[in-house]
Amino acid sequence: MRPGNTSYIPILLTSSVVVHDKGVRLQDPTERARLAMESVKQWRSIAPQNPLVLCDGSGFDFQPMVAALPGGAAVECLSFQNNVSLVQEHGRGYGEGEIVRYALKNSVLIESAGCFAKCTSKLWVENFSDSMRSWNGKLHIKGVFDHAFSPWQLTSLAYIDTRFYAMDIGTYQQHFQQAHESIRSKEGYGLEESFRDIFLEKRLRGCLMSPPPVICGVGGGTGAYYKNTALRQLKEKWRYQIIKRNPLFQSWFA
Repeated sequence: MRPGNTSYIPILLTSSVVVHDKGVRLQDPTERARLAMESVKQWRSIAPQNPLVLCDGSGFDFQPMVAALPGGAAVECLSFQNNVSLVQEHGRGYGEGEIVRYALKNSVLIESAGCFAKCTSKLWVENFSDSMRSWNGKLHIKGVFDHAFSPWQLTSLAYIDTRFYAMDIGTYQQHFQQAHESIRSKEGYGLEESFRDIFLEKRLRGCLMSPPPVICGVGGGTGAYYKNTALRQLKEKWRYQIIKRNPLFQSWFA
């Protein structure tokens, strides 16, 4: 692994053009495919040296759409069929876990690099270079904390933001490959909470990214573009500075 250098890391975009989780607001396959391609274009602009892996869990083949794009940046297209009944039962987080597992077994680009940066399709990270500058070659994730600004309540790790993270293959397979199998959607326990509990149980350290990623694009659950105002970004950076200075959490950050 090469800490600090991120241009070699394949960016894995996880997609499901055909929706299996009926709780997702954005259902139209044509629009979902269009937005996934918007993400590809944004990533090619943000990180032109990084290869892209676009993996769809609903059997949709992106290759014809990718072939029509201008330029020659590497985009590896993979597709397979998620376990529909389990995704319907447990939600899109379960499907995402299956997609990442499939990509790690079948992507030539990820196997060659030995690691990957995962981003949910339809999204991109505006400050990718900055958010990855403390990449340690093993694990790079974003923690979301409760009560960071409250002097009266204890600050705690609420969940891990699974929209975007980076890992080497071994770390993912050792710690997170079965995370989606622990989802209990009816109890409000999703992939984010499963990642959080693995992080805490395994006492993982030196891996929380800072500054936090500025994630843009359309959320599949809402069907709307994120509103990343300057004020919101400033508040997020301030939150992280407060948490990083907290002796309870200093060792968690890269």
